[in-house]
Amino acid sequence: MIELDHVTACYGGTPVLNGVSLRLARGEMAALVGPNGAGKSSLLRVITGLLAPREGVVRLAGTDCARLCPRARARLLAVVPQEIASDTPYAAHDFVLLGRTASLPRFGGPAAEDLAAVEEAMRLTETWSLRQRPLPEMSGGERQRLALAMALAARPEIILLDEPTSHLDLRHRAEIMRLLARLNRERQTTILMVVHDLTLASQHFPRLILLADGRKLADGPPADVLRPNLLETAYACTVSVFPLPGTSAVCILPRL
Repeated sequence: MIELDHVTACYGGTPVLNGVSLRLARGEMAALVGPNGAGKSSLLRVITGLLAPREGVVRLAGTDCARLCPRARARLLAVVPQEIASDTPYAAHDFVLLGRTASLPRFGGPAAEDLAAVEEAMRLTETWSLRQRPLPEMSGGERQRLALAMALAARPEIILLDEPTSHLDLRHRAEIMRLLARLNRERQTTILMVVHDLTLASQHFPRLILLADGRKLADGPPADVLRPNLLETAYACTVSVFPLPGTSAVCILPRL
């Protein structure tokens, strides 16, 4: 579903991705990990078409991304950003309805199918009770769950997420991860998510992609990627990796 072939991308004259190749098949669920400035968010921007590669090719569902019109791309993938501005001037229901924009006719309002998709998405993210409230009156965690609801309302084949759990409490963080796993399992939704919490990544993702300095440093199961030597190279600090009892996950801590 997602292919990057030797992609290099820059902001101005500064490279942010250097020769990155990556393939995610339909139904894969993977996390992008790495230090600040590694190129994780830039990689998502390249996939969405917001940042054009200087070299290389990006394909979605086998089609060169450069040949996809914005409407076709929006039907194929949805994005959950890192944060929704607190002054976003929408009530919750209208905000989530924006996720159906690519499916709406050019003239006319939403159909019953669109409203049903919005309600389903809001119930899945436990935001239906907030539907009448304006976004400026909500907490960061509530706005973040609405951002996910807007993405789900589009019923996309691919969901890209840029650290969507950073404002969530422990319960809602766990609920969001369970929801993503369910979408991946039941709908074969392809999921690529930027994750800073390496312990969280090891708990919930079968595949991790480690970036450092705009390059792919490692790619594979958590046990192969979350190794002290690789993490110390990427993060430029000494780390300890501890197994979490009763699970295959690990806890990663910097050594002070």
